[in-house]
Amino acid sequence: MSSLDSMDVKQLFFSALREKTVENLKHASELFERVIQADPLNDASLYELANLKKIQNDYAGAQPLLERAVAVKPNNEWYWAALADSYEKSNNINKLENVFNQLIRINPNKTEYYYDKANAYLILKRYDDALKVYDEVEQISGPTDDLLTNRQKIYLKQGKVDRAAADIEKAIAANPGQIRYYLLLSEIYNSNGLSDKALAVLLKAEKLDASNGMVHLALADIYRDKKNNDASFNELTLAFAIPDINIDQKIRIIAGYYPKFPEPNAKASALELSRILTIAHKNDSKAFAMYGDMLLQNEKLKDGKAAYKKSIELDGQAYAVHEQLVRIELSQNDLDGAIKDGENALSLFPNQAWMNYLVGVAWAQKKNFNKALGYVKNATSLEIQDKELLSLSFSLLGDCYHDLKNNKSSDDAYDKALAVNPDNAYTLNNYAYYLSLRNEGLDKAAQMSARSNQLQPNTASFEDTYAWILFMQKKYSDAKLWIEKALAHDKDNSAVKYEHYGDILFYIGNTDGAVQNWKKARGYGEQSPVLERKINEKKYIE
Repeated sequence: MSSLDSMDVKQLFFSALREKTVENLKHASELFERVIQADPLNDASLYELANLKKIQNDYAGAQPLLERAVAVKPNNEWYWAALADSYEKSNNINKLENVFNQLIRINPNKTEYYYDKANAYLILKRYDDALKVYDEVEQISGPTDDLLTNRQKIYLKQGKVDRAAADIEKAIAANPGQIRYYLLLSEIYNSNGLSDKALAVLLKAEKLDASNGMVHLALADIYRDKKNNDASFNELTLAFAIPDINIDQKIRIIAGYYPKFPEPNAKASALELSRILTIAHKNDSKAFAMYGDMLLQNEKLKDGKAAYKKSIELDGQAYAVHEQLVRIELSQNDLDGAIKDGENALSLFPNQAWMNYLVGVAWAQKKNFNKALGYVKNATSLEIQDKELLSLSFSLLGDCYHDLKNNKSSDDAYDKALAVNPDNAYTLNNYAYYLSLRNEGLDKAAQMSARSNQLQPNTASFEDTYAWILFMQKKYSDAKLWIEKALAHDKDNSAVKYEHYGDILFYIGNTDGAVQNWKKARGYGEQSPVLERKINEKKYIE
């Protein structure tokens, strides 16, 4: 090649590099190809063009280019490494042996190449050749844990459990205080059906270092396999008390009890482990969140509430903990607490639909229906996939609008709730009852009430609703049947139900019975002037 041609090639090469730098890969490839056409032995262009093909996952196209590059410059380590990568990516494992031989020749002290070569042998199931390579590594670096571990893999694939164990015992003899070798040896034994030997090794390790949590966890596994559940749980409690063991690993162990719930022993064990977790990891919010979950599973709501509060105090970034806290507060009728903690949660997580709904429930129960409407409307706008939440939210909107005397909006909300879930028994009951109070749509109300009683039979409030609707329809005999069912299932001595019973009996013609039940209603707390007139005048008053 003339000096002029050589200059042109260099200019093309640098132009190609510039195009590669600005990620104009197509033009860069074309320029590198022109360089190679002009100068077939231009190893740098062969290498660069191969790398461009690898970027595009064209390993088959990269390989011949790299093979030409290493032929031109057989001592270039980068070229050989790129060729090794290309063979690996295209699963051309048979060709790797020579590549790693060349890399070791060029850089004989780089142990990474030996490990790669041994790994290639491992894939090819040339186990003895891989072991020989590890012997070469040991000559360079001396015995290491990596070598020990890699040899174990091969011995076990060859079924040479005794050889694998002998190597680890040799390491133990050289380092008797290193607990990791005992753990490795016990795992070798245990995974190959030699649990008694594994147990003996671990008990020796426990004597050497009783504060090593991994030893206790390994012992727990072996005792569990041997059906010695008490010993297994005892080892778990010892392990959980050690802060050095990662909390996430402990939480996974507790979660392993979930499939056994509601078995009392499983619940109690998970609860105790989670309690220990809060002592070992007293500054970790996850420990108290897990403890709260387990207290909840064991129906210890007061303690669960305290655990969730502590978790939030340590780190309030876990939304699920906030929701669990507010749900407990609602279940305990702690409405002020639910509002305070719910609104705090919404300051951190404003787009959580369930939290908006729960805070809305609390405000509704405090009879502040306008406040409730704002939160529940947020819930319906934030959530369009969760049918349960949508049904509950629209139903609550219906309740709130009813109490605010906005009947049209109330009916619209109930219709939306039933469109989402036609079989929401509570929505069917409330909607039907409110229609009956207005003496509107009684046929529709009767259908909905009948359906609610099919869905949830023997519910006193639902039966009372149906009885009242039948009464409004002047079907007094049917109404009497259903109000008597309601009273039979009523555990709270509801004044309203006794008043309804008196109203129905009056129209049946049983005035004495009517007055008697109106008096019962008064005795159970009903104090309305209308009720007093019914009793005094011995007749039904609307």
